[in-house]
Amino acid sequence: MASYSKSSAKAGSNVGGGGWAKAKHQSAGGGGSTLERIQQIELEISRTQKNKATAKHLGELKAKLCKLKRDLLEPSGGGGGKCAGFEVQKIGDARIGLVGFPSVGKSSLLTALTGVQSEAAAYEFTTLTCIPGVIYYNDVRIQLLDLPGLIVGASTGKGRGRQVIATAKSCDIILMVLDPTKDDAQKEMLTKELENVGIRLNRKPPDVTVRPTKGGGLKFQAIVPLNHFDEEVCATVLKQYKMHNADVLVREDITVDDFIDVIDGNRKYCKCIYVYNKIDLLKLEDVDELARRPQSVVVSVQNKWNYEFLLRRLWDEMEIVRVYTKKKGQFPDFSDPIIITPQRGNKQFTVENAVLLLHKSLLEDFKHALVWGSSVKQSPQVCGKDHILHDEDVIQIVKLTSAEKAKALHGKKTGTTIAGSNIKVDKKKEDKAPLKS
Repeated sequence: MASYSKSSAKAGSNVGGGGWAKAKHQSAGGGGSTLERIQQIELEISRTQKNKATAKHLGELKAKLCKLKRDLLEPSGGGGGKCAGFEVQKIGDARIGLVGFPSVGKSSLLTALTGVQSEAAAYEFTTLTCIPGVIYYNDVRIQLLDLPGLIVGASTGKGRGRQVIATAKSCDIILMVLDPTKDDAQKEMLTKELENVGIRLNRKPPDVTVRPTKGGGLKFQAIVPLNHFDEEVCATVLKQYKMHNADVLVREDITVDDFIDVIDGNRKYCKCIYVYNKIDLLKLEDVDELARRPQSVVVSVQNKWNYEFLLRRLWDEMEIVRVYTKKKGQFPDFSDPIIITPQRGNKQFTVENAVLLLHKSLLEDFKHALVWGSSVKQSPQVCGKDHILHDEDVIQIVKLTSAEKAKALHGKKTGTTIAGSNIKVDKKKEDKAPLKS
């Protein structure tokens, strides 16, 4: 009988061929569960020196790591049942999520700002479901969500972290509630958990364009000097995504991680305010130091300190624009404004977005808008779809007439054919009325 050597086996996860083949198989992320493969690639990245010679290898590893994390967060098979308390209907004009570790005062802050009673106690994991509330501020309804406390490893599903972070992705802005009596490691860990699921805090999307083509290979162009990225690394990353033909235009200095974010396309770029609660337990010097940090606000829920400043800061960061509507011959309706934010509609503060938010059908019959307010030089002023609106502007929508609709539809002047037929009439040859003698 023939004998077979187990040392040369290459099938499945039982890789033979010696220690070098096993190490190569593990470093490539092969074998084991998805979590094990992620850990193997992260270990390989941590062991690899970061320089120009290893940039290509690191780019390949990071692309594999990103694909594995996406498979972990978005499994292809059917999962379990829905979790109660996380199917929260979106009401109001904007949404804010409270994120933080257990027992930092999120539920107390929700009760103080909205009046909704969320269970609060001195022990951890008091809140087990998502509790919504509504803040009424400057004629705007802002939905505030009290999410359960996150723990380390939440991005992999521990402690219902996957549901919590998925709900946080739907928010316009995130309030990260922190305990000032602890070190800054809590802030770094929370940021890392959110980064792992594609939420980028206080960052803008990279100014990079990737356009897949049918042929011609890779065409790479950068209009700025690049320090951490080049054409070779770009080709390596695109190869992992099976994109062999593409036009890439880079307009800013980026890293490999930024380029992977552009290719994936499922990243959420969200503003975040770091709220330090329980400042009544600190010295005045420590409170002053925390308050001067960027994107930070200090409050005390127990003593009701600094609530008004927190609301003003939220208002400024959300960049809300209120637009009031007006009918012809009537006064403007100042009770129910159109709310435009960077997250709603087409994410622009234009007349087109305001009309779109009012009703989609109005955009088909839109002719122009009369605008009153600080965005125009004279009031009223005739403006088109691309006009940028300011806060508390008033608009009156002017619709197309039937004749103007026909002109726009057929692309010819109305009145050049006999009604009910296609017989053309040449106005130059029409008989003119005789002059009066």
